[in-house]
Amino acid sequence: MLDVPHEAKVRGHQRAPSDSKEFHEVTKRDALRLLEHDVDRLLETTEKARQPALKAEMGRFADLFGRFIQEEGPALDWNKIQKLPENAVMNYSNLKAPKNEQNEIRNMLDKLVVIKLNGGLGTSMGCHGPKSVIPVRSDLTFLDLTVQQIEHLNKTYDANVPLVLMNSFNTDEDTEKIVRKYKGFRVQIHTFNQSCFPRISREHYLPVAKDFEIEKDMESWYPPGHGDFYDTFRNSGLLKKFIEEGREYCFLSNIDNLGATVDLNILNKLVGEERATTPVEFVMEVTDKTRADVKGGTLIQMENKLRLLEIAQVPPEHVDDFKSVKTFKFFNTNNIWANLAAIDRVLRERTLNMEIIVNNKTLENGTRVIQLETAVGAAMKCFDGAIGINVPRSRFLPVKKSSDLLLVMSNLYTLKNGSLVMSPQRMFPTTPLVKLGENHFSKVKEFLGRFANIPDIIELDHLTVSGDVTFGRGVSLRGTVIIIANHGDRIDIPAGAILENKIVSGNMRILDH
Repeated sequence: MLDVPHEAKVRGHQRAPSDSKEFHEVTKRDALRLLEHDVDRLLETTEKARQPALKAEMGRFADLFGRFIQEEGPALDWNKIQKLPENAVMNYSNLKAPKNEQNEIRNMLDKLVVIKLNGGLGTSMGCHGPKSVIPVRSDLTFLDLTVQQIEHLNKTYDANVPLVLMNSFNTDEDTEKIVRKYKGFRVQIHTFNQSCFPRISREHYLPVAKDFEIEKDMESWYPPGHGDFYDTFRNSGLLKKFIEEGREYCFLSNIDNLGATVDLNILNKLVGEERATTPVEFVMEVTDKTRADVKGGTLIQMENKLRLLEIAQVPPEHVDDFKSVKTFKFFNTNNIWANLAAIDRVLRERTLNMEIIVNNKTLENGTRVIQLETAVGAAMKCFDGAIGINVPRSRFLPVKKSSDLLLVMSNLYTLKNGSLVMSPQRMFPTTPLVKLGENHFSKVKEFLGRFANIPDIIELDHLTVSGDVTFGRGVSLRGTVIIIANHGDRIDIPAGAILENKIVSGNMRILDH
């Protein structure tokens, strides 16, 4: 037998040192292979008929995971950010309104599809079921207002703009029941579901779900952000249907943004007389950034393409730069106009590439998980002729908290054909800054119980309320008002009170501010 030196035998079995590039590549391949194996095991727990569709969905999940483990650190080289070109962001005031001819406007509207992102639950505001069914004004829900807006357009211009709801597994069943009540309305409503991906353990990078019985274990699954729209819209068959009908653009927005209504001036730029010679395939509505919006995504130019920059992509040492109102003047409203044929092309050519957002969560049982998401606006760089339009703040009116609810329920707005219109009595176009204490005002039911009716806030600039505070009927708040009930104290603002530039402290003293 040949005498092999001991040293050579050992070397033959050595793995690459753990800090080497080769080791990391092997580890990544192992992680992806193990995840794919686990996903196959999950698929075997569901009935045969569902497996092909779910296999395709899990294939997209594995692709997303594969990209995630390949990326190291923030996915963005800060030094490559370029100055926004002059023509990158159009000013809304430079857009021309279409000629007020019914036929012209009907032709434009018949090229449009309205899509609302309807995957969110109302749990953060203490409500059960889809967020879209929370009453926001005159007992009308987000969904009611959306249907009213589109029905008004269709009736006014004899048009046929369809409404599409992108639901999640959290909202699908409830939404389907609610949609039936709009049967007699002049709006065609379509729904489709975004994907349902398994949450991954942060310890071993494998799904925490044990089987595909999603209803039994909702915590182990999640909808992967609104960037999932493109694939699931195509897979639903609706993209093909609308292109065959001759429709050209979709207008997509969050259902809880009450300012996101169909805008005929923007539509005129895309499909009307003002249509550019080179098509604009993608429009992101942005608005001026204020100190309240420092975490919102912004527009940047990079590698000669416009793209969305989210705070999650920013290297830690540049977070303050990102938040600066001077450096980044705009933020993304998530009102998006996209060309349907271009969406189809980008998907067919497999050039859709959106940055991954890693969302860390801790489940009720203490398991630390990650969910991988993408944002719909991040696809901007994949389209030709993409632009931003700097729209008035009135087009960004999201209801995320009870403080937002106070604004939209107040006399600051009037309701007209499903749209909220700011009162002409308001002297300036900005909305007041409202901060309501989390402990007493965060849940809708509790919030409503603290107001005999919503105060007059036409002349309000800033309101802070903290602690156990209630408001009587006909209260008027003006200027800057701060009401703080200390722990154990309670403040009842009497009916008819007028508070102007006042601080109300725990012992109910009223001071000039």
